[in-house]
Amino acid sequence: MITLENQNEIFPKGEKVSPEYFTGTAWLNILVPQDETGTYSIGNVFFEPGSRNNWHKHPTGQILLVTDGKGYYQERGKPARLLSKGDSVIIPSKVEHWHGAAYDSSFTHIVVTNNSKEGAVEWLEPVTDEEYYSFQPVTGKSVKVKLTENAIRNHEELFPNHKSTLQITDPELIEVFDNFAFDEVIGYGNLDTRTRVMMILASTIGCQALSEYKAILGAALNVGVTPIEVKEVLYQSVPYVGISKVLDFIHATNEILLSRGITLTLTGQSTTTPETRYEKGFEVQKEIFGEMIDKMYHESPENQIHIQQYLSANCFGDFYTRTGLDIKTRELLTLSMLIALGGTESQIKGHVQGNVNVGNDKTILLSLMTQLLPYVGYPRTLNGLKCLNEVIPE
Repeated sequence: MITLENQNEIFPKGEKVSPEYFTGTAWLNILVPQDETGTYSIGNVFFEPGSRNNWHKHPTGQILLVTDGKGYYQERGKPARLLSKGDSVIIPSKVEHWHGAAYDSSFTHIVVTNNSKEGAVEWLEPVTDEEYYSFQPVTGKSVKVKLTENAIRNHEELFPNHKSTLQITDPELIEVFDNFAFDEVIGYGNLDTRTRVMMILASTIGCQALSEYKAILGAALNVGVTPIEVKEVLYQSVPYVGISKVLDFIHATNEILLSRGITLTLTGQSTTTPETRYEKGFEVQKEIFGEMIDKMYHESPENQIHIQQYLSANCFGDFYTRTGLDIKTRELLTLSMLIALGGTESQIKGHVQGNVNVGNDKTILLSLMTQLLPYVGYPRTLNGLKCLNEVIPE
């Protein structure tokens, strides 16, 4: 299992470090800037799995204090040293070395860096994949991953310049998955790239797949999904998935948006007030589901009518009436989440019909379910298809 999150954070991550001197993603938080005498500085460095800094050296040395995760320290010409929480390293002056996370774990350490007239650090060449994996037991002989031209092109569109750790550790799986997800599946249907990626993003929330959500969120931003649209996908998920399951996704989204220089908060999209939310929500319900809403109210027991009222005022009044996404897109997002959640066949049928009512025909819905397949799996996709065919027979 890959540990992506630092579960014992002492300090905030700080700022993303320059890719000029790091492979992968790392973050630096300066805790004590260079003091008045110019003798030292202290910082906290967080490495995501597989990330590491270049070979480098310090004119007057450095000290590492490991606070979480698993990583490596290696001096030129010597074996790599495995580091974990509580370990420390005294790095001698002018010794060439590198340090960073293991392939399957994040890694955090505090650095105490001595400064001199020569500066604090001299950066050298990157640590190659061959060097990085040569001492890790997961690495066997190198296997070339055979990807189709379409898979490479489509993957590059979403994840430009991405270096996959799994291509080295799990090449057979990546060959099968990437050729399937980024060639066969993408080649089916009529969803444009932005819509397709937003629907996959919504499904990862339903699946509670936070790591994949982060990756797809980056892809969404890369292909032009706006920060407001991203936030609306998140907010749309709250009444269907529940805030307890969405909260971590909100924090992760804020972190990624901030790392891209996007200022929070974003422009508000609400269009209702406490006085109008029920009325406007009910109107949207009727637009999507028609007379079914009157039937739901009529058939509801008296002691449960408040749930129907919550649906109108909260689910639809508070969320569906927001700007930032249109009704057709919101219905596709809801369907994506329901399919990914599993065990929601009754609601899937209702929202299949709702999609049709707002203009998303069976061709679009079949395209949607096909695009979700690699991310939610066959059982949930087949359940979705069964609901689709019951509502809209062939």
